[in-house]
Amino acid sequence: MANFTTMNGFLLMGFSAKPELEILCASLFLVSYLVALTGNILIITATSMDDSLYSPMYFFLKHLSFLDLCYISVTVPRYICNSFMHNGNISLWECILQCFAFTLCGCAEMVMLTVMSYDRYVAICLPLHYEIIMNFNTCIHGILAVWISGVISGVMHTAATFSIHFCGTKIIHQFFCDVPQILKLSCSNEYVSELGVIVFLSLVAFLCFICIGLSYMHIFSTVLQIPSAEGRAKAFSTCMPHLSVVILFISTGVFAFLKPHSDSPTALDFLLSVFYTVLPPTLNPMIYSLRNKAMKTALRKVFKRRKAYFFC
Repeated sequence: MANFTTMNGFLLMGFSAKPELEILCASLFLVSYLVALTGNILIITATSMDDSLYSPMYFFLKHLSFLDLCYISVTVPRYICNSFMHNGNISLWECILQCFAFTLCGCAEMVMLTVMSYDRYVAICLPLHYEIIMNFNTCIHGILAVWISGVISGVMHTAATFSIHFCGTKIIHQFFCDVPQILKLSCSNEYVSELGVIVFLSLVAFLCFICIGLSYMHIFSTVLQIPSAEGRAKAFSTCMPHLSVVILFISTGVFAFLKPHSDSPTALDFLLSVFYTVLPPTLNPMIYSLRNKAMKTALRKVFKRRKAYFFC
């Protein structure tokens, strides 16, 4: 990539200084992005068109897929273009916007996963009260909480990050405007306020993780009481992949922000960034569609309709 940056912008270094290796990484990211794009669009389409999927679970799933689309689109397309064009320059305002959108989507997704775990808790542990508890108003309030928390977190995080002064060469050793890497460019200890925001958001993430953990503890406790071995296996096979992605997303994101940062980038920094930026939006459609009979049936209906429309 270019070895310069403007006074009012930054230089995103990406994964490697070797153009061939950078193109290879960008190609892998392009494949992941297309998979995430296709999978999430299919889920949004199926849950919107099939009347049998008009339930709180699929209502939240549709919004999760939309969030996944936004989340991965904030960082990956820009990195792919930068790699193929061999130009990592990004203006200050583009970096601010990317930081805000990334934080908004990341925090909103974390809260969304918490809301979805509560929905599963009510459905499995309190099935007789499910329709009363998870009514229309509850669903709307849940979505409002998701977006409001995302916007507040995005504003706090972005304002605290870009209120500091930057010294020296403004080189970000990452493929997007990553806050931990931006903080390395601060002139002195001006990032103390930003560290306070990071600690606060980490506590929120921890509380979300605790809520998700408690929900799944009750879910697994209820599932173990199912007399049928086949029923228990079905419930566990549905819950475990979702729980694994939740743990991967929250743990890697929090660890990346709280771990001590070295002056030179490490392979761990890049690996963690991939874990909490690319993998969750790519894996979620596979978990929620390929392992769900109702979703697979709805997708077949969508394809049949499209096929019939095409031949007409």
